[in-house]
Amino acid sequence: MPNPHAQPGQLQAALAPHHAWLQYALPKQALTELAGALARRPLGAATQWAMRRFAARYRVDMSEALQPDFGAYATFNDFFTRALKPGVRPLAESGLLCPVDGAVSQLGRIEGDRIFQAKGQHYRSIALLGGDAQLAAGFEHGEFATLYLSPRDYHRIHMPCAGRLKRMIHVPGALFSVNPATARTVPGLFARNERVVCVFEGTHAGRRFDFALVLVGATIVGSMATAWHGVVNPPRPRLLQDWRYEDRAIELERGAEMGRFLLGSTVVLLFPPGLLRLNPQWAAGQPVRLGQQMADWVASA
Repeated sequence: MPNPHAQPGQLQAALAPHHAWLQYALPKQALTELAGALARRPLGAATQWAMRRFAARYRVDMSEALQPDFGAYATFNDFFTRALKPGVRPLAESGLLCPVDGAVSQLGRIEGDRIFQAKGQHYRSIALLGGDAQLAAGFEHGEFATLYLSPRDYHRIHMPCAGRLKRMIHVPGALFSVNPATARTVPGLFARNERVVCVFEGTHAGRRFDFALVLVGATIVGSMATAWHGVVNPPRPRLLQDWRYEDRAIELERGAEMGRFLLGSTVVLLFPPGLLRLNPQWAAGQPVRLGQQMADWVASA
């Protein structure tokens, strides 16, 4: 048993093995399917009760919502993916934008093809991107940012810069929790969980480059959706799916909505080397908001 009088750091370390065991033991797929089914259904008074309890438990700020009245939402998914009032997330005037409300999990330089997950934990970009070595090679020695969305956050994802959609890859996988405790205890977490990889082509100072937004699923994340496709999952096929869009003009402006989580998770952003400089004021664990400056362009890019 952990010592109840231990300091917070000691207590977290003592609990870590128990947390990891629980993550492996939980029936994650069944829990996720059940939660997703309930969240999609209009259950009247039960839905209203669940929304109000959830908002009170996680201190959701409904004053920022375009529809602050719970009665405006027929399903829990409608409430969870609520829109914000215009102007409550002003966009920074320059640089690349933070695409979500949430907190920094980790960020920095990609070490070759190794992405830092947590102390003692790395994973490879090729694994994150569904095994595509050519795609992963473009991000070697580049920059990454991993942003965690807690239950209370706004759960739509926006564009950090303008981009033309090239590919969307649905990679089947596990459904571990993606909270900070799990990131410290489950090896290769973000490259093991189900994910939707969205690859865009951007342009800066005459240079064309590819960048990726990876939407990572988790326990009780009923589904993920994109602006051009709608709901990607369910269903959850066991085989990787790859959509190509080079012959279609799907272009999203800086700050435009590109996707959403129906129950929250994590976004991993990947950029090639020599293109940007991440905000030096950002650090692991720091709260961030949609529209803040995430990075500056490198002048010589």
